[in-house]
Amino acid sequence: MSVLSLEQMRDLIVRVMTASKTSAEAADAIADALVAAEADGLSSHGLSRTPFYADQAISGKVDGHAEAAVTQTAAAALRVDACGGFAFPAIRRGFERFVPLAEKTGVAAMAVANSHHFGAAGYHLEILANQGLACFAFGNTPAAMAPWGGSQALFGTNPIAFAVPRRGASPLVIDMSLSQAARGKIMVAAKKGQDIPLGWAIDAAGKPTTDPKAALGGTLLPAGGVKGAVLAMMVEIISAAITGSNFAYQASSFFEAEGAPPRVGQFFIALKPEAFCGDTDYQGRLEEFLGLILAQPGTQLPGYLPMREKSRRDGVTVQEELFTDLVKRAR
Repeated sequence: MSVLSLEQMRDLIVRVMTASKTSAEAADAIADALVAAEADGLSSHGLSRTPFYADQAISGKVDGHAEAAVTQTAAAALRVDACGGFAFPAIRRGFERFVPLAEKTGVAAMAVANSHHFGAAGYHLEILANQGLACFAFGNTPAAMAPWGGSQALFGTNPIAFAVPRRGASPLVIDMSLSQAARGKIMVAAKKGQDIPLGWAIDAAGKPTTDPKAALGGTLLPAGGVKGAVLAMMVEIISAAITGSNFAYQASSFFEAEGAPPRVGQFFIALKPEAFCGDTDYQGRLEEFLGLILAQPGTQLPGYLPMREKSRRDGVTVQEELFTDLVKRAR
């Protein structure tokens, strides 16, 4: 095992990606997102994604030099065409216009089309919340879950996220996939040779399994049963139909270098709280509400701030096999 500081990790990711047919702009955006996930303990969305991204850029499945096109389509609406490139630089470019638009209009929406894996959804929303906006994110992913009662995967794990700014504190960020577990977590378990909890997935024969490889060959189970499955369907409609992107069943894998670009979609909504709260003290009422939650023994707010501080202080432990692979790629 190797221990890397966040700065060392970021530098390594940038070097790997720029050596893999990816522009400096895209590599910079990718590195910021993956390091943030790793710092928060979300290893399934962190450094381990780098080889997959690099291989897909090399093969041309993802255009590492794509220039996202941002178009204002209505008074408070933006459409970002990622043009088959990475999601992170496309979203970053869109946010440059999205934030001032939301501040001006009070509420705005941004669709991202023909995109790729956008990592931890909460990462993007924290950027917006740090600029005073309450916000939502939706994204579809390649097929991994069947409709409730079905056996053929038509929905992705389809994360949803919400963030809101706080007074004198880091934003509150809520981020979840609509499967019992993100596919990336099962990939990590398979690579480490670890079992997964019962209830995360079923195998190809429709039987519950704790074997991550069998789970990857079957389908994931939705969080909350039928409610999670219906929410995943909602996200498919928002992220694919409304943005003009591929549905989950049409999208190619985020983990394979060959095939057509995934061309999935993401959708963001941002609003300025002060435009809606009237003359009430929005921030004060929010803090009072959160305080009541924390006053109950055993409760805590969603988020990864304690892990983030530890990672900044002590660095992050990286599997030697992954570290060696990335160093070779960077060279």
